[in-house]
Amino acid sequence: MFRYTKLTLLREIVLWIVAIAFLLPFYFLLTTAFKTDAEVYGSSPLALPQSPGFEAFLDVLSAGDRAVLRGLASSVLITAGSIGGLVLLGSLAGYVISRRTGRRSRGAYYLFLVAILLPTQLGTVPLYIGARALGLTGTMWGMIVLYTAMLLPLAIFLYAGFFRSLGTEYEEAAAVDGATRAQIFFRIVLPLMSSATGTVAILAGLIIWNDFFTSLIFLGGSESQTLPVAMYYYIGSLVSRWNAIFAIVIISMIPILAFYLFAQKRFITGFAGGLKG
Repeated sequence: MFRYTKLTLLREIVLWIVAIAFLLPFYFLLTTAFKTDAEVYGSSPLALPQSPGFEAFLDVLSAGDRAVLRGLASSVLITAGSIGGLVLLGSLAGYVISRRTGRRSRGAYYLFLVAILLPTQLGTVPLYIGARALGLTGTMWGMIVLYTAMLLPLAIFLYAGFFRSLGTEYEEAAAVDGATRAQIFFRIVLPLMSSATGTVAILAGLIIWNDFFTSLIFLGGSESQTLPVAMYYYIGSLVSRWNAIFAIVIISMIPILAFYLFAQKRFITGFAGGLKG
C-alpha cells in the first residue's frame, strides 16, 4: 500500500525544481516573442507581455524579401521529400536484408551499421565534388538525394530490426494465394510496419530539419536555402531585437514539434520494436 512520506515529498519538490528549470527557457522564449520592442527593453525579462501581439512574427515573415518564409517552405519540401525516399528505399532494403540469411545479406547489414557510426562530415568534400559535377548543388532535389543517401543506413537498420520481429505467416499465405512479391510487400508488409515508418520519419525529420552544416555547404547563397541557414543570415542582421529573434526560433519549432506530437505513439512503438528485433 502506498504511503506518502517525507521522502516522497522531497522527491516531488526536487522534480518540480527540475521541471521548472527545464521549462523556464521556453517561458522566456514565448513571453519575449510576443512583446513589443519597448517592452523588451523596458520590462523584466520574466514579466508577461502587457499587450501581446504578433508584430515580431509578421516582421520576421515579411523581412528580407521573405527569406525566412522561403526558407521555411524549402525546409518543408526537402524534409518531406527526403523522408519519402528514406521510407521507400529503407523499407525495401531492410525487407530484403532481414528475409535473406546468406553471407552477402549479413555483410551488407554490417556495412550499413559501420556507415551509421562514421561521422557524415568525413565525406563532405567528395560529396560536394560529386554533387557539383552532377549539378545537384544549390537545388532542393540535390538536397533530397543527399539526405536520402546520408540517412539511408539508419533507416535500413530500423526497418531490418522491425522485420526480424515480424513473422512470415501473412507473406506465406499471400504467396499461396498467388500474390507477387511486390503485392505482398506493398499491400501486406508495408501497412504492418507503420510503427517502424513513424520511427524513421521522426528521427530523419528531426535530423534534416535541424541540420545547418550540410545546408550551408550545399545550398549557401542559393534561393533554396533551408530555414536554419535563413535564420543564420537573418539573426545576424537583427543584432539585439530579441523579440524577433525568438519569434523566428518559435516559427522553426512549430512544424517539427507538431509532426512529432502527431506521430509520437508510433515513434515509441516502432523504436522499441526495432531495438527488440
